[in-house]
Amino acid sequence: MPYLDIYLAQLTDPFRIGLLVALLVTAANTAPTLNRWIPIALGVVFVAVLIPFSFGASDDIAKAFAVAVGLVSNITLLAVLLGAKALYSRLARG
Repeated sequence: MPYLDIYLAQLTDPFRIGLLVALLVTAANTAPTLNRWIPIALGVVFVAVLIPFSFGASDDIAKAFAVAVGLVSNITLLAVLLGAKALYSRLARG
């Protein structure tokens, strides 16, 4: 599969999106104790590795390639989620 097909499939994966939303909630809860960005960075890598190795990538796709594309798609999704959170915070303050 070409890179763009894998990337778009990962961007629309509801399991990946749900894990990243849960990651942001967890990072917000642990922010006073830990730095906010440490759990986020570790979580992005964890989700990128978890999905190809748990559910298995296609036989024609190398797992390392799926993980690399997963890192890029996770960062893209995370940027969108953080942007939505910032917009909500700004609108909620008035």
